[in-house]
Amino acid sequence: MASNDGERRVRVAAPAAIDRSGRVRAARQVPSPNFDARPRGTALDLLVVHNISLPPRVYGGEAIVDLFLNRLDPDAHPYFGPLRGLRVSAHFLVRRDGELIQFVACGKRAWHAGVSSFRGRARCNDFSIGVELEGSDEDPFERVQYDVLGRLVRTLRSRYPLGDVAGHSDIAPGRKTDPGPYFDWQRLHAAMAG
Repeated sequence: MASNDGERRVRVAAPAAIDRSGRVRAARQVPSPNFDARPRGTALDLLVVHNISLPPRVYGGEAIVDLFLNRLDPDAHPYFGPLRGLRVSAHFLVRRDGELIQFVACGKRAWHAGVSSFRGRARCNDFSIGVELEGSDEDPFERVQYDVLGRLVRTLRSRYPLGDVAGHSDIAPGRKTDPGPYFDWQRLHAAMAG
């Protein structure tokens, strides 16, 4: 496992406030062009937890940000080639050091879920908020990631009717496996409770 964790300098403590457009003020804002409008009148009642690392199991660096900004160099690593032309995003990324980055305002539809359904409702991007955790199915997540994610969920629930938190694997079974077997749902629920 390669890691650049020692080089990370920024840590965001607690998402404290969310503005009218759905921007969390404590997050570093890195606007992605990969979003569109949600269907009118759609309630945001689902939060989807993902994991991502680019290349796999390599942490730190800017490849994830570059992917969400459509500037990932497909020739920079053999793993990146199949991602050429891919247009994806999430609302948030929680880095391994706890930094919180926001790519898409919550009021807009990020492109994180793909073909999906939850409790009989298709197209989860329409009614969900997507949060990527820097990690993989093969490694445990960091304690600070659970702390930041728990505070983020509490902040989002103060504004939106988020009744459910699910993994990508729950909304796209057989197609996706994240957040993976090392994701500790009990730890997240404890962090969400404060």
